Amino acid sequence: MGRGEQAQSLARVAVVVRAGAAPLWWLGLAAAGTGALVPGLTGRRAGLLAGAALFVAAAATTLLARRGRYAALASAATRAARRDFLQDRSVTARAWRRGRRWWLAAAFLAAVGTSFAVPGAGGLLMAGAGAGLWLKAVWIGAGERREEALLWVRTDRLGGGPAGKRVAAYRTTGIAAGDAAPGGARRRPASAAVLTAPARPRSS
Repeated sequence: MGRGEQAQSLARVAVVVRAGAAPLWWLGLAAAGTGALVPGLTGRRAGLLAGAALFVAAAATTLLARRGRYAALASAATRAARRDFLQDRSVTARAWRRGRRWWLAAAFLAAVGTSFAVPGAGGLLMAGAGAGLWLKAVWIGAGERREEALLWVRTDRLGGGPAGKRVAAYRTTGIAAGDAAPGGARRRPASAAVLTAPARPRSS
């Protein structure tokens, strides 16, 4: 960061990815459970078998989507400056969920509604997307551990997601910075006690 640039608010890439995993997973399971109570047009057995296939497909698709883009942004990452603000894990997750609460509600209702045709399938599709996001966060975390650097993205560029067109590059900090472990999970108390400030940007 040059001297004339302002400090930026940064969110963990893995936390943003992981933020959608839990609501999609639990709402999907709730929709599948509710849908399983409805006989539907195909019958429960056929519906749940179709749902299982959709679960696997959704998880794989979500996991693999845009991995090349994530890898390219990570390879072009620059060091964060000391004055950059590292957003807390809870704040990042809450902002993601609050911004998409109506979308999540609509997806849940749609998943329940499809059960009248294919019982449980829509809910398992939704849960599969949540599982794929969790697996993608784990994949990002594996890269962070390997490189011993955490990946961050500017919060003002998150409109299209952590790998959207507005994101030009990621920022990096040491492995102990912030309150989230590699992969975006909550730090364990033993490791959370040791935090370091973000490093200065690399000299050009």
